[in-house]
Amino acid sequence: MRWAGQAVAVNGSPVDDGALPGLQRIRLVRSVRAPQFEGITFHEVLCKSALNKVPNASALPFRYTVNGYRGCSHACRYCFARPTHEYLDFDCGTDFDTQVVVKTNVAEVLRRELKRPSWQRETVALGTNTDPYQRAEGRYALMPGIIGALAGSGTPLSILTKGTLLRRDLPLIAQAVQQVPISIAVSLAVGDPELHKDVEPGTPTPQARLGLIAAIRDAGLGCHVMVAPVLPHLTDSVEHLDELLGQIAAAGATGVTVFGLHLRGSTRGWFMSWLARSHPELVGRYRELYRRGAYLPPSYRDMLRERAAPLIAKHRLGGDHRPFPRATETIATPEPVQQTLF
Repeated sequence: MRWAGQAVAVNGSPVDDGALPGLQRIRLVRSVRAPQFEGITFHEVLCKSALNKVPNASALPFRYTVNGYRGCSHACRYCFARPTHEYLDFDCGTDFDTQVVVKTNVAEVLRRELKRPSWQRETVALGTNTDPYQRAEGRYALMPGIIGALAGSGTPLSILTKGTLLRRDLPLIAQAVQQVPISIAVSLAVGDPELHKDVEPGTPTPQARLGLIAAIRDAGLGCHVMVAPVLPHLTDSVEHLDELLGQIAAAGATGVTVFGLHLRGSTRGWFMSWLARSHPELVGRYRELYRRGAYLPPSYRDMLRERAAPLIAKHRLGGDHRPFPRATETIATPEPVQQTLF
């Protein structure tokens, strides 16, 4: 990468962005800025491991994840991953949006890990923490190597994103799906353009994501849509859900999952600060809804489920269930994916 002239730190010194003790612990190589990414600093690191094991107690339908980035320029006010930036001595707010850690060697490390005799080809989820197709991916192109490594080893995978940059990799994914099961999901929960700009300021527009869904389907691939998180009193009306689900169906989505906002850890304070600025009339309602913890009360969850179910049926969007490939579903003898796609 020809960014040497834009480096603000090499091997951790000097730098004027602070928070380097945390970055030093994860093998910082250099920090760089570029004019086309105004306001964002990329911290390039060398990771020691790529596969992250999900705790056995988790209810998630997968046991392994890979995240090429930490921090996310999508800047969603509600992002549950914000507190993870505090482990690096960054804050969960503006730093999470603008100080993006890039694991430049993640594909190489992943290929080594997948060759271990102990690897059972369990499903690996991409996009569970920060978005793999955020703006940084346009420069660093980590995903082709990650997808190629997984498919080449016979490992099923899932991808979740808001990023329209996924279009770039559709030929690679269409090839890889001949080797292993792949689940693709697009996140789209805010249909109102003005609210979208306020609550998800760094993401592609709703119309752009509808176009992405259509492109995925045109490539012969399935596309689930995560209508999540639904924001109480902002995006949970019958009218909003009906219109959004209609647009999602028209784009060709194969199914949807709908669930409400949860506010864990320091994400709660960041989101509530935004709410107080943009929708002060809702602050009291949110405090009441989340007074017992991070999750919406059962009564609200039941209401949302009952509201969404007939709309999902109306628009023929299948069940409220996101399919995940299983390790036993590998459909072809693993072979290297074409090197030109890396």
